[in-house]
Amino acid sequence: MTREELQKRILTILEEEFEFESPGLDDNLRDDHGFDSIDAIELLAKIEKMLGISLSRQEKEQAMTIRTINDILDYIERMQAGRKTSNDSAPRP
Repeated sequence: MTREELQKRILTILEEEFEFESPGLDDNLRDDHGFDSIDAIELLAKIEKMLGISLSRQEKEQAMTIRTINDILDYIERMQAGRKTSNDSAPRP
Protein backbone atom coordinates (compact mmCIF):
# COMPACT_ATOMS: atom_id res chain seq x y z
CA MET A 1 0.00 0.00 0.00
CA THR A 2 1.42 3.39 -0.96
CA ARG A 3 1.76 6.27 1.51
CA GLU A 4 -1.04 8.08 -0.33
CA GLU A 5 -3.36 5.08 0.08
CA LEU A 6 -2.41 4.76 3.75
CA GLN A 7 -3.04 8.47 4.27
CA LYS A 8 -6.48 8.28 2.70
CA ARG A 9 -7.45 5.28 4.83
CA ILE A 10 -6.10 6.78 8.08
CA LEU A 11 -7.86 10.09 7.44
CA THR A 12 -11.11 8.22 6.77
CA ILE A 13 -10.75 6.30 10.05
CA LEU A 14 -10.00 9.48 12.01
CA GLU A 15 -12.90 11.37 10.47
CA GLU A 16 -15.50 8.57 10.66
CA GLU A 17 -14.51 6.75 13.84
CA PHE A 18 -12.99 9.53 15.94
CA GLU A 19 -14.99 12.47 14.54
CA PHE A 20 -11.99 14.53 13.47
CA GLU A 21 -12.94 17.55 11.37
CA SER A 22 -10.53 18.42 8.56
CA PRO A 23 -7.42 16.96 10.21
CA GLY A 24 -4.06 18.28 9.06
CA LEU A 25 -1.16 15.89 8.61
CA ASP A 26 0.93 17.76 11.18
CA ASP A 27 -1.85 18.49 13.70
CA ASN A 28 -1.01 17.36 17.22
CA LEU A 29 -3.54 14.58 17.77
CA ARG A 30 -3.88 15.23 21.50
CA ASP A 31 -3.80 19.02 21.54
CA ASP A 32 -5.74 19.70 18.35
CA HIS A 33 -8.23 16.83 18.41
CA GLY A 34 -8.47 15.64 22.03
CA PHE A 35 -7.00 12.23 21.13
CA ASP A 36 -6.24 10.26 24.31
CA SER A 37 -4.59 6.94 25.22
CA ILE A 38 -7.83 4.99 24.84
CA ASP A 39 -8.25 6.47 21.35
CA ALA A 40 -4.66 5.44 20.56
CA ILE A 41 -5.37 1.83 21.57
CA GLU A 42 -8.51 1.81 19.42
CA LEU A 43 -6.59 3.28 16.48
CA LEU A 44 -3.88 0.61 16.77
CA ALA A 45 -6.60 -2.06 16.66
CA LYS A 46 -8.02 -0.44 13.51
CA ILE A 47 -4.55 -0.32 11.94
CA GLU A 48 -4.09 -4.04 12.70
CA LYS A 49 -7.41 -4.82 11.06
CA MET A 50 -6.72 -2.55 8.07
CA LEU A 51 -3.34 -4.21 7.43
CA GLY A 52 -4.48 -7.72 8.34
CA ILE A 53 -1.72 -8.16 10.90
CA SER A 54 -1.23 -8.47 14.63
CA LEU A 55 1.18 -5.94 16.15
CA SER A 56 3.87 -7.21 18.49
CA ARG A 57 4.30 -5.71 21.95
CA GLN A 58 7.43 -3.93 20.72
CA GLU A 59 5.55 -2.45 17.74
CA LYS A 60 2.81 -1.22 20.06
CA GLU A 61 5.39 0.37 22.36
CA GLN A 62 6.96 2.14 19.37
CA ALA A 63 3.56 3.70 18.66
CA MET A 64 3.81 5.69 21.90
CA THR A 65 5.92 8.33 20.12
CA ILE A 66 3.13 9.12 17.63
CA ARG A 67 1.92 12.71 17.84
CA THR A 68 0.68 13.54 14.31
CA ILE A 69 -0.95 11.86 11.32
CA ASN A 70 2.42 12.00 9.54
CA ASP A 71 3.86 10.12 12.54
CA ILE A 72 1.18 7.44 12.05
CA LEU A 73 2.09 7.11 8.37
CA ASP A 74 5.83 6.96 9.16
CA TYR A 75 5.15 4.35 11.85
CA ILE A 76 3.18 2.11 9.48
CA GLU A 77 5.83 2.42 6.77
CA ARG A 78 8.66 1.57 9.22
CA MET A 79 6.68 -1.36 10.59
CA GLN A 80 5.93 -2.72 7.12
CA ALA A 81 9.57 -2.30 6.03
CA GLY A 82 10.75 -4.11 9.18
CA ARG A 83 8.35 -6.97 8.59
CA LYS A 84 9.42 -7.22 4.94
CA THR A 85 13.08 -7.34 6.00
CA SER A 86 12.30 -9.98 8.64
CA ASN A 87 10.42 -12.09 6.11
CA ASP A 88 13.18 -11.68 3.51
CA SER A 89 15.82 -12.91 5.96
CA ALA A 90 13.78 -15.84 7.25
CA PRO A 91 15.14 -19.25 6.25
CA ARG A 92 13.40 -20.82 3.27
CA PRO A 93 12.08 -24.37 3.60
